[in-house]
Amino acid sequence: MTIKRGSPESFFLEGDQSGLLLVHGFTGTTAELRPMGEYFHRLGMTVHAPLLAGHGTTPEEMAQTTWKDWWCSTVNGYKRLMEYGCTHVYAAGLSMGGLLALNLAYNYEIRGVVSMCAPVFLKDPRIHLTPILQKFMTYSDRDEKKQPHIEKEIFPYERTPIACIASLYQFIRIVKKRIPQITTPVLVAQGRKDETVRPRSARYIYNKIGSPIKEIKWYENSSHIITLDDEKGELFEDVRVFMEKLEQKDA
Repeated sequence: MTIKRGSPESFFLEGDQSGLLLVHGFTGTTAELRPMGEYFHRLGMTVHAPLLAGHGTTPEEMAQTTWKDWWCSTVNGYKRLMEYGCTHVYAAGLSMGGLLALNLAYNYEIRGVVSMCAPVFLKDPRIHLTPILQKFMTYSDRDEKKQPHIEKEIFPYERTPIACIASLYQFIRIVKKRIPQITTPVLVAQGRKDETVRPRSARYIYNKIGSPIKEIKWYENSSHIITLDDEKGELFEDVRVFMEKLEQKDA
């Protein structure tokens, strides 16, 4: 499959029996992960990035979904790789996608998980109020745009359903409780200049996760959409090395 630049749709790139599931973030699309997908496909992997339910369409359509729908999209993506014939699957997720990838590791057998800027602690404290706010407000306007080199590549909603933010908050709390029970090898990646997630989220995941094999990598000049920022090449290489070490261990 040829990926069109600037396309927010799901993509599936056929390769060998080593699969990589890429999971995008809240209100985002697969465009956030396209360069990463292309990088690992060039290395021979089969890569799938599903578009999560309610994303890449309209805020009104997203308003009809909850974290359970986004989770279902993630599981279906994993199953598609397995049905293709992948003998093992890695899962890498950005932001909320990182939580979905961790939850996949909690529920299914995968070779390794990569959590990128996953939210445990958010910089906007209003998320704690969303269970109440959703009774009085329907949408929240987008506060700020990303840096130009990132903004031109993404497809964010200009307003977000408050009920979906409340559902995200619920999902964060669910996965937070499950982290100590996850034993899958994990690489935690975090940008120091993250404007959305408090960087201590990465340290929390690394310290609390039950994985005997775990790494944490910091990217000093990267913001939240780390997969499109200036250090993305370093990130992709770190993920490649992480996977390579796991392959050698299991050989």
